[in-house]
Formats: sequence, C-alpha cells, structure tokens
Amino acid sequence: MERDEASTFAGRSLQVENARAPDRRYDCLDDAARLARRYLDGLRDRPVHAKTGLDELRAVLAHPLTDEGEDPSVIVESLACDVDPGLVASGGPRYFGFVIGGAVPAAVAADWLVSAWDQNGGGFVASPALSVVEEVAATWIRELLGVPASSGVGFVTGGQMANFTCLAAARHAVLRDAGWDVEAHGLHGAPRVRVLAGEYAHVTIGVACRLLGLGQLVDVVPADDQGRMRADALRDALAGGTGDPTIVCAQAGEINTGAFDPFVDIARICREHRAWLHVDGAFGLWAAASPRRRTLLAGAEQAHSWATDGHKWLNVPYDCGIAVVADPRAHRAAMTSTQAYVPAHADDVPYGFDWTPEFSRRARGVTVYAALRQLGRQGLTDLVDRCCDHARLIARRLAAEPGIDILNDVVLNQVLVRFGDDDALTDTVIEQVQRDGVCWLAGSTFRGRRVMRISVVGWQTTPADAHRSAEAILTAARAAGG
Repeated sequence: MERDEASTFAGRSLQVENARAPDRRYDCLDDAARLARRYLDGLRDRPVHAKTGLDELRAVLAHPLTDEGEDPSVIVESLACDVDPGLVASGGPRYFGFVIGGAVPAAVAADWLVSAWDQNGGGFVASPALSVVEEVAATWIRELLGVPASSGVGFVTGGQMANFTCLAAARHAVLRDAGWDVEAHGLHGAPRVRVLAGEYAHVTIGVACRLLGLGQLVDVVPADDQGRMRADALRDALAGGTGDPTIVCAQAGEINTGAFDPFVDIARICREHRAWLHVDGAFGLWAAASPRRRTLLAGAEQAHSWATDGHKWLNVPYDCGIAVVADPRAHRAAMTSTQAYVPAHADDVPYGFDWTPEFSRRARGVTVYAALRQLGRQGLTDLVDRCCDHARLIARRLAAEPGIDILNDVVLNQVLVRFGDDDALTDTVIEQVQRDGVCWLAGSTFRGRRVMRISVVGWQTTPADAHRSAEAILTAARAAGG
C-alpha cells in the first residue's frame, strides 16, 4: 500500500472509530436517569412534606452565574442534591393535596424521550411521528370519555387552558349563530355573550372568561349543599334572560366535594334555550372510565365541550390538560393559526396548533399515549376505582371518631373533614398532619367553614397507605383535642 493510500485509510478508520465512540457531552443524561431512579425508588418511604424552607432554598440554589459555564454532570448532580430538601413527594402514595396525581413509569420515560427528541408538537411538518402519536392518543381519549368520535382534541398545559380553549370555541359558535365573526371583528360591537356557571365553579372558568374578553363576573347559578348546580335555578336564570348568545358552564367533580352537576336536566334546559353547554371535568371526567361510577356523568355526553387534565387522574407528568370540542369546525375556527411559511394541510393531517392556543409546544400527548398503553382499559378503570375506594376507606375511619365530621357525600375521590365543628381546630389538625409528613393534605373553605380536603388520585396509593394516613390524621386530631 502506498504511503498516501495508507494515510487515507488510517484517517478513515479514525473517523469510523470516533463515530462509534460515545459522546461524553451526554454523560449527564445517565447521571439524571440514575438520580431520578434513586428519587423514585425512595418515594414510598420519603416524608411527604418538604424538609426545608424558602430562605434555605434560596441560599443553596442561588449559585453565581459563571462566565465560562460548568460541566453538565456537575450541574445535574448539584441540582439533584440542592433541590432534594425542598421537594414535596406529590408523586408518592400518600399525597392527597390539590388533586395532584403521580406519574406512571411509562409516562415518565416517554416524557424524557420527548425532551431528548426536542420536537415542536405544533404541526406535522415539524414532527410527523409525534403528531401521529398525539392523533392516536386523542382517539383513545374520545373513546374513553364517551364523547363524539369526530370531536376536536387539543393537548394544553392544564385545566386553565383547557377551559380557555373550549370556551373560545363556544364564543366562536354562539357569536357565529348570532351573525358575528369574532375572529375577524373582535368583540367591539358584538352581541353580548352571557356566561352562566354554578356557585362553586372552579376559578379557572372565571379566568378563562376574563382572558376571552367575556368578563370574569359570570352569572352565578345557586348550588345545593354538595356544590351541585341547581337545574331549577338554571332554568329560571335562562328564562329571565334577554336572548343573548349564551354559554353554560357545568362541572364534573366539584373541587371540594367531588359532586357532579345534574347533567341530564342541565343539557335539556340548554337545548331549550339554545345555549352552549361546557363541562369542566378536570378530574371528574375520568369517572367515565369506571363502570361503577360513570353514571355520575349521565347526560354529560350531550355537552358541546369538555375540559380535563392528564396530570391529575391519568397520572402523567406535568403539564398536560385536554380540551375536547364536539364541533371540530368551531374548535379549529377559534384556535387554528398559520403563516405563509407553514405548509397548507388537509383537515385530516394532524397539526397540533389547529386545536390549541400555542403555535409552538412540547408534544404533551406522547405521555398520554404512553400512560394509556401501560394502563390499558382495565388498568385505568382499576386506577379510578382504587382511588375512590381509598377515599371512602379514609372517610369511614375518620367518621368513626367522635368529634370528626365528614361533610360531603363521598361519591368520588374527595373527602371533606371538619374537626370539632371548629375552624381553628380544623386548621390546627391540618397543620399538624402536614408537619408530621406521613401524608399531606390541604385546607379549604366550603360553605363558609374551614375543612380538611383529601384528594386521592395517585396510582401508587394502597389500602395500607389509606389506613396509615387515616391513623396519622386521627393521631393529630387527638393531640389537638379534637
């Protein structure tokens, strides 16, 4: 072999060898996987509360920003160490605050891949594969929730943006029917849109209306003692209207009691008055997955739109909300956006920005796809039923103790507890349970009284966790004199 040929061959061999050598720049990914696994492995036995406070976290995390940068592995190790004392074990089996679920393993792993792939989930041209994954996930969601197969589905950040997206579609439709194109002309000079919601509607309904220019002061419809909208009061409110374009916001799973509005009656009344019916079902909509509990949703399938969360009962990582609209034309008209550089596409080509307010976003539907594949139909049913059964178990244990009252009908996964019929005592017990760290639950106010609010939505919770948590609550109540 001539010298030049040998040099060329050696150079090519070196290139092949370098191509096969691992890229050390990504060692931090292995570090992150190891540290994440260590955290998850310890989640069951970890105190549920954070172990440090605001000042300490600021002191340890406020590193000076360097000029030259730092080694990625050092950053990952340092970050995991520094944040650990300030983490709340919300993904664990005894976290019952704010209706926050955990994340099933397949969804966590899929979320890592979504970050590694770094695809813009906004449209097919930017990420063909992930657009189809989301398309499949949307099909499964429609089927599981029992909504029309032709409904539009958008994967958004959470319940706030799911309600926003659905109410934007509602605004379009009711104004269109009144002869006004709100996307073209805005709201100045448009007919007034009347929005009615129950007395205990979630705050995100009012915020969505405010962001849409409809005003945050919706017309409030009285509710019963469980927080359910009264159908007779809705009928009276609509009968006394002036014929304005109207949107009615009902609720599946009141945030305190878990109660469901009477959808059969509400849907009939909305049809009579040609009102758009929206259902806010951030966690309650998943009752559709349970044959034992889907009757709670009877009539909800007649609504025009539905909002729910994946990062609650479906147990996918934050963030994931889901907006569903029965009329895909109204959904697209309110959301779709384009530019000259975006290829024109047929309606059946999956483009995420046709269904969400965001032009660029992560492919949130991938975690939904992974979670549903791991759980399957029966797994999702079992998850919903287990959580509801655990809530009832805790309620029974607490109700058997003198001086402790369960204020709601435990129809789903929510339990409202009051101690000694006293606001101060109730808050004292809540604070003590939070400090003890066996479980974590939140305080709230319902019908003017302070309550302990227990929300069971985590996939890891077992009957043993429910018993252990109930015992921790009872111990704190006895110590406080309840």
